[in-house]
Amino acid sequence: MVALCSIVRLVLFAAVASAAPRRRHPNFPPKPSIPQVVAPDTPVTDRQGVTLPPLSTVYLFDQLIDHDDSSKGTFKQRFWTSWAEFEPGGPIILMTPGETNAAGFTGYLTNATVNGLIAQATNASIVLIEHRFFGLSNPIDNLEDESLALLTIDQATKDLSYFANNVVLPQPNGDKLSPKEAPWVLIGGSYAGALTSWTLVNQPGVFWAGYASSGVVEAITDYWAYFEPIRQNMPKNCSADIEAVITHIDSVFTFGTPAAKNQIKAMFGMEDVTHLDDVAGALRNILWDWQSLQPYVGPNATFFQSCDALEVKNGVNAPASGWGLQHALSAWGSYFKNTYLPAICGDDNTEDCLGTYNATQSFYTNTTIDDANRSWTWMVCNQVGFFQEGAPLGWPSLVTRLVQPAYDERQCSLMFPKAFPKAPVPQVAATNQKFKGWDVNLFRLFVANGKQDPWREATLSSDFHPRSSTPSQPIFVGNGFHCSDLLTQASIDPTIQTVQNAAVATISNWLLQWPGRKTNAPTLTVPTAPAFVPECGPRGGSGCCDAGFWGGPAGREGG
Repeated sequence: MVALCSIVRLVLFAAVASAAPRRRHPNFPPKPSIPQVVAPDTPVTDRQGVTLPPLSTVYLFDQLIDHDDSSKGTFKQRFWTSWAEFEPGGPIILMTPGETNAAGFTGYLTNATVNGLIAQATNASIVLIEHRFFGLSNPIDNLEDESLALLTIDQATKDLSYFANNVVLPQPNGDKLSPKEAPWVLIGGSYAGALTSWTLVNQPGVFWAGYASSGVVEAITDYWAYFEPIRQNMPKNCSADIEAVITHIDSVFTFGTPAAKNQIKAMFGMEDVTHLDDVAGALRNILWDWQSLQPYVGPNATFFQSCDALEVKNGVNAPASGWGLQHALSAWGSYFKNTYLPAICGDDNTEDCLGTYNATQSFYTNTTIDDANRSWTWMVCNQVGFFQEGAPLGWPSLVTRLVQPAYDERQCSLMFPKAFPKAPVPQVAATNQKFKGWDVNLFRLFVANGKQDPWREATLSSDFHPRSSTPSQPIFVGNGFHCSDLLTQASIDPTIQTVQNAAVATISNWLLQWPGRKTNAPTLTVPTAPAFVPECGPRGGSGCCDAGFWGGPAGREGG
């Protein structure tokens, strides 16, 4: 990995996308995924100068199909690994990129990511493993409802444990590196960050330490608060005008005449979209682009281009209050119709592109493998929710209130009609009870979150349920976006560099405590975790949001 350093910084970072990839369906919310980082196809050597296999080399592990019934046999689970930094006595870092084909994430084997920084500091090997029912790691060779019954959080946590306890790694003495013989560190971001926490809860004693970046540990059905960090941190003029337009559209779509409704549909290029909730819901897309931002992304990012279309008039920027409804409605409509809509729909007609009511469309019926959106939707409908809707009445909303959980739950029935003859309510209460959600208390779990992360409200740094940092479960919050702390390029923001330095020092010190560890390495100084101040209240400020808008226990259970 040392030999990779200069190449990595010149080539690898260019592979980290600054714009969100096209989603499979523009009215399906984005997944809580880590940024994609692909390693360059260049030679890799270890610390002794020995050439190692390319980082793209795929290895296969015989994973149990069903951890509750071993008689069902095994399937081939893909993994990738690098032992470029490994020294005898070093730890094993295990990471899954979560709900995606893992082939595009080999950069997490290098020092372009925090995994590599920790490996360099602790003489570790890094292993990247593909999640069951994503990519080409499938217990059953289709994504039918019956097959996906084996796609659960419980099975996923047991996959990681079984792998650690049984894998023979393809490095020297790879059969002598089980958790009994070497300390294992589990690292994950976003959903996989939550999976890190959930695995330490559900499979105690296997992993010596964990690192959860932007970990969405609390399952939430009506996750309207996805848009709160965006509202809090985006340009004020843009949020003011978007809120004004959405309020107007909701009013017209609810109370207006057919002619008025059709006028708005035509203004945004969606006159052929049948259902008004699909029309209004499609406008969430420019907000979803926020998830692709990182500190090194410049003003040409899609999100900022969208705001500029609303807020720059004749070369002049709008004041913080925005230009107001009349200009914003016209400007957003023109931009969406002529620029944005063609980008997300391509050659598809707008009903096929944006409509969600036709059960015969391929995004509902296709059950072939390597369809991350289908597999993730299964988990959403069953266990985690995360439906991204309009805010409650009385709270400023950048998103239409025509889209409520019933909108998404209906789609669950269309995609999985055998499993859900009627629209389901995700069992988030059971998920949070089993895996502890916001209330988790673990020993040796490092937690990193970003102030500007749209998924922050489901993490341990939520405005609605903020947790205090402790020595055994430290929580560091930088000024980053989604999983920024995983990317070394994001260290251009000093607050993120502090998080990364703290992660390396904390994990290093915890590894010194492993009973079998033999090293003369000194204890490292860990930066103090700055206090996180929630930005609650409908217009910001310090008033903390609680049961009044979040819904209290009922809200956490899917209300």
